[in-house]
Amino acid sequence: MQFITFFTEFIKHPKNTGAISPSSKLLAKKMVESISCHEAQCIVELGPGTGSFTKEIVKRKGQQTKLVLIENNEVFSTALKKKYQDDSSVIVIHGSAENLRTYLTSLHIKKIDYILSGLPFTSLEPAVSSRILNSVHDTLEENGEFITFQYSLIRKSFIQKFFDDISLKKVWVNLPPAYVLSCKKGSQRISK
Repeated sequence: MQFITFFTEFIKHPKNTGAISPSSKLLAKKMVESISCHEAQCIVELGPGTGSFTKEIVKRKGQQTKLVLIENNEVFSTALKKKYQDDSSVIVIHGSAENLRTYLTSLHIKKIDYILSGLPFTSLEPAVSSRILNSVHDTLEENGEFITFQYSLIRKSFIQKFFDDISLKKVWVNLPPAYVLSCKKGSQRISK
């Protein structure tokens, strides 16, 4: 059922959905394996879709850790709200990742330990990607981490303008195979 919903949304909104199927369990595990879930105060997920990564985070995080999900697709957002309606530590926002700072301000959250992203940077407008990545960089703790996955490395150099410390892993068991990029704040960043 999850595959059909995801595929339907891909057909309707290919640029925003970015894939024909949900992420594999192995990709989800690779995305969250470096996160110290019990120590984190706040984790944000941009573009959680049907919640493949969300599920892994919720399994590992402590109850005191806030998990903020920002999903632009109304079908996915509604499903996530329903799924996590009984967990007050999970906050689902139907909106754009471009407004990350605004959402955090309204929630009285100053800094984030980890930001995960399922956003398709390859298909997003460069100006939109820049606004998102600037917000991500500015809202992360100094030792925070931005973890994203991409199906190609076309946008890696673009992401490096914001995070010059990037480690890379390839996940073959996914449709299509994906790269996990773990990004930390470095010494340089593109100006706003």
